Amino acid sequence: MSPETTAPRSLAEALRARDDASLSALLRSRPDLITPVPTDLTQLATRAGTRASVVRALERLDRFTLQTAEALAVAREPATYDELLGLLAGDDGDPAVTAAFPHALGTLREQALLWGADDRLRLVRTARELLAPSPQHPSPTGLGPTVGEATAGMSPGRIQEIVTAAGLASTHDSVSAVASLSGLFADRIRMSALLDEAPAEAVGVLSRLVWGPPYGQVTAEPAAHLRWLIGRGLLLPTAPGTVVLPREVALHLRAGRAHRVTEPVPPAVEVATTHRPQAVDAAAAGQAYTTLATVEELLKDWHEGGPAVLRAGGLSVRDLKRTAVALDVPEPVAAFWVELAYAAGLVASDGEAEERYAATPAYDTWLELPAAERWARLASAWLAATRTAGLVGGRDAKDRTLSALGPGLDRSPAPEVRHRVLTLLGELPDGSSPDTDSLLARLHWERPSRGAWPSPADLRAGLTRWTLSEAELLGVTGRGALSAQGRALLGLPAPAGTRAAEPSGPGDRLPAPHRWRPPVTAPVPRSPAEQAAAAARAAVLLAPLLPEPLDHVLLQADLTAVAPGPLERPLADTLGVLADVESKGGATVYRFTPASVRRALDAGRSASDLHAFLAAHSRTPVPQPLAYLIDDMARRHGHLRIGAASAYVRCDDEAVLNEILADKRSQEFALRRIAPTVLVAQTDPSSLLTGLRTMGFAPAAESAEGDVLISRAHAHRTPPRTAPEPVPDGPPVPDATLLGAAVRAIRAGDLASTAPRKDDPAAGRPGNGALPRTSSAETLATMQAAVMTGEAVWIGYVNAEGSASQRVIAPIRVEGGFVTAYDHTADEVRTYPLHRVTGVAELADDQP
Repeated sequence: MSPETTAPRSLAEALRARDDASLSALLRSRPDLITPVPTDLTQLATRAGTRASVVRALERLDRFTLQTAEALAVAREPATYDELLGLLAGDDGDPAVTAAFPHALGTLREQALLWGADDRLRLVRTARELLAPSPQHPSPTGLGPTVGEATAGMSPGRIQEIVTAAGLASTHDSVSAVASLSGLFADRIRMSALLDEAPAEAVGVLSRLVWGPPYGQVTAEPAAHLRWLIGRGLLLPTAPGTVVLPREVALHLRAGRAHRVTEPVPPAVEVATTHRPQAVDAAAAGQAYTTLATVEELLKDWHEGGPAVLRAGGLSVRDLKRTAVALDVPEPVAAFWVELAYAAGLVASDGEAEERYAATPAYDTWLELPAAERWARLASAWLAATRTAGLVGGRDAKDRTLSALGPGLDRSPAPEVRHRVLTLLGELPDGSSPDTDSLLARLHWERPSRGAWPSPADLRAGLTRWTLSEAELLGVTGRGALSAQGRALLGLPAPAGTRAAEPSGPGDRLPAPHRWRPPVTAPVPRSPAEQAAAAARAAVLLAPLLPEPLDHVLLQADLTAVAPGPLERPLADTLGVLADVESKGGATVYRFTPASVRRALDAGRSASDLHAFLAAHSRTPVPQPLAYLIDDMARRHGHLRIGAASAYVRCDDEAVLNEILADKRSQEFALRRIAPTVLVAQTDPSSLLTGLRTMGFAPAAESAEGDVLISRAHAHRTPPRTAPEPVPDGPPVPDATLLGAAVRAIRAGDLASTAPRKDDPAAGRPGNGALPRTSSAETLATMQAAVMTGEAVWIGYVNAEGSASQRVIAPIRVEGGFVTAYDHTADEVRTYPLHRVTGVAELADDQP
């Protein structure tokens, strides 16, 4: 059979010729085509050609595949394989382009952006309209219109003048004249001879326009060299005072290339520094421990209820600054830790009238896990989150400030960019950190952005930089290189020794086709089970690298305690009440103060309890100044008692009460004596308690029964909350089950829509889509006959919602006003009410 009879005449016919695996690949790469599932292949082709779908598909192409589409948009339609390759490789032929071209062409064909045999390649019309050059939308190639397009409004006489001036024979009509001129410009030998006659200034004008933009301005009386170019059609007028360089002329001057720089091979990610893998893993493990300590410190700071929720949602600038001071980090880093805890479901709004942020019940469960598993939970949440902490402090489209935990921080490409950045790090030699500029160049090649690049507004460039810094903060990378636990978290195989770096020079990429490798596409989303398994492997690798918690501290004579490493949680919690953290790092320094000791006494600890605790957990003797401090505070603690009168102060020592009354700072409480050992105040007990402590006393609150009230921190928790769901970047990628069902449904629907009928004058050709119309009696009789013969029939059906469709069914049984049949459209047995069948028709004899 000749190629002319087998060549598809439309995208729908090209899709119809594909096998199921090819259709599944199309639906997987363009998941928007499957939402909802098309009824047939014609509808699938129509949907694949819509502007929104084509734009989305073009945006997900790599640099060279996009250049291939751009070249096809400026080629004649239809183009041949060799013509398109020539536009990319040039007259001399670039071996790297020749090697990469089949894959790029296959990608465009797989994604239904291109159809037709190799001798009749066609770009989908919408893609051609988007990529073809026009005065309003210049082509990325920098090419202008063809001679035919530029002379469309020109008078026949003027066209004949141009043809004659170019040394061509005059013709009888404009069409042949334009064809003759186009042929001259496309002929390399004749065109070179024509340009040899051009003035030097004219050649300079052409060189300025050759790579675009192709438009230039001329005066009403152009110079002689411009008149020479305009007279021979090398520049054609498009508007008063404007001329354009025809596409055929530009291609000759470019030696046949559609692009100034063709990029068939992705740029290599260069190595900035190399470290021992063991040093990388150790550095990453140290940062992983810091991650756990920081998140715990953040949630401990919000233990009794965190900052208030803004009316528009999120943290205020003041609360973010306070949190940054509490964590001793810059504000952008504090925003990252807050967002990380939120993404992991450890913090949320409590939903009360005066809404505040607080830890969730999941935080208590998380605390009970081993340290490595706690880290894996946080890292997995970060990897999948679409919320982007790097945007905090910026402005949204309405010029509103973006706040931490607030709306507007979701960026759908974030998970994909994180995966891709870390995967590229995993492809470097083990222990190597990347050069940031080369990494950005590689990612830009894989997903070219519109306009100038790189620019601050480029989202993917920003996401890349944030990924590198956040991965280092989190401990996924160490010293800039991917750690072993980070590799396991991504599901990457462990490196089998040091790998050679990719070629970086242009000479390394030219020689042989086997040097070229197809670009890596976006990662296929992993199932929850696969993600959990990867997190578990990462935790196993990290666990031996984390320091073991210690059960002791080193007490010093200057009222400090040094924790030489992480402390066991009970010890850390008690020491956090008894002392204040003075400095952090590899060793944490705690300082004992009168206020911190009083805090421990308020929590119900006695002096003997504190002495016993320090003696049991210190590797050094308890210093005498610390023992004196504890005893002194214990002796004074509770000497004064405060209760509600509004408030009262009682003390067995009248001299102490006299001292209080004599202090000018007590005047704000309006104290007066009602008994030798009792004072009353016009303020609440808590304010009086705080005021007297400020004055240097150590009062204790008491209950109505006269007992000392023990002050313990109240853990405030939100109701059960789920972690925020990532905002998907378009429809989710369908799984294998959905793809198989969708392909079967599309095939069956296509059978119904293309099956010819006996009574259709267009029998033997695809149906025109009109529903069959028969009377109820004819419908019933035809159905009963089909049951007897076992033949399939073509029906029109209107469902309960009023939607009409056409189906091919094989009736099995007709009774009670219903027909039970095997529906080829749905690929299953179904029962239909006869009163909803608009009509029935027999299929042509050659149909199965």
